[in-house]
Amino acid sequence: MTTTSEAGFRPDRATTLKILAGFAVAGLLVYLLGWVVGWEATLDRLASADLRWLAVACLSTAVGLALWGKAWQVVLRELGIDVPYRKLVTTYFAATFANYVTPLGQAGGEPFIAYVLARDTSADYEESLASVVTADLLNLMPFFNFAAVGLGYLLVRSRLVGAAADVAVGLGAMAVGVPLAVVVGWRHRDAVERALLGLAAPVAARTDRLDLDGLRERIDRFYEAVGQIAGNRRRLAYALVFSYAGWVCFALPLYFAGLTLSVDIGLLLVLFVVPASTVAGMVPTPGGLAAVEGALVALLVGLTAIGAADALAVATIYRLASYWFALLVGGAATLIVIYRV
Repeated sequence: MTTTSEAGFRPDRATTLKILAGFAVAGLLVYLLGWVVGWEATLDRLASADLRWLAVACLSTAVGLALWGKAWQVVLRELGIDVPYRKLVTTYFAATFANYVTPLGQAGGEPFIAYVLARDTSADYEESLASVVTADLLNLMPFFNFAAVGLGYLLVRSRLVGAAADVAVGLGAMAVGVPLAVVVGWRHRDAVERALLGLAAPVAARTDRLDLDGLRERIDRFYEAVGQIAGNRRRLAYALVFSYAGWVCFALPLYFAGLTLSVDIGLLLVLFVVPASTVAGMVPTPGGLAAVEGALVALLVGLTAIGAADALAVATIYRLASYWFALLVGGAATLIVIYRV
């Protein structure tokens, strides 16, 4: 079992203030984006939105997250950890909330979800974290595959210029670099372990709260769990089915956002724009606020015939469905999880 305290996953005052400050800064940046584009024209377009399609977009987001939760359940079963899906999907929505309120969110959600799983089941923290990391890596495959399909569509139509071309280069670099880093980290795990222990040694020398032997044991158990999961390719393929389906549902809200304003955004174009905007979201604001909206506006204006005000209106509706709705549902799930543990 993990030795991490429960209090460590409940934000203290300083953490809460940092999160609120992050939202304040992001809100200011979003306002400035609207000021540049034109808030009056954008709000006029939003006033004409068909809210039925917004509801469909929210539903698509919820289904996508639920499917990713199912992929995680498949991974867990390979470790001999059987958690009821109703309970697990609540935990997954809570982890999504932690990801979305934390700048560079994966650092917040994954430890949280692993901690809760370790509290709820017989799994230790390292097994739980290994399952979360593996599920995240599985979700990266459709991310790059869908981006490649959308990129191919744009190349065929010769519509990849300027900023969009730069984003394509970034996606290509990630498509090669991330899998390569994973493979190198796995094949040279002894070197990774030595590096981590070397970084931890100065801290361990100054406090009795960190034990190098204990840390070494945890790293070994983590790699052992990952190896066990990766050994069953059939089960991994089954998990990938849910990962791909989840990504489809995660991308569709942008298409539905266009329908709310009678703006035609092709499905193949969506497959490129959503991953591209997700890359832009890797900035130190909660959920990539402002950066994702800005990237969406730039990409939609550059790759379609719509104007900047329409693009910002579509981006706003998309983020309502894919971010703010998930934040709302995830917040409710977090309250349930905190009460449960």
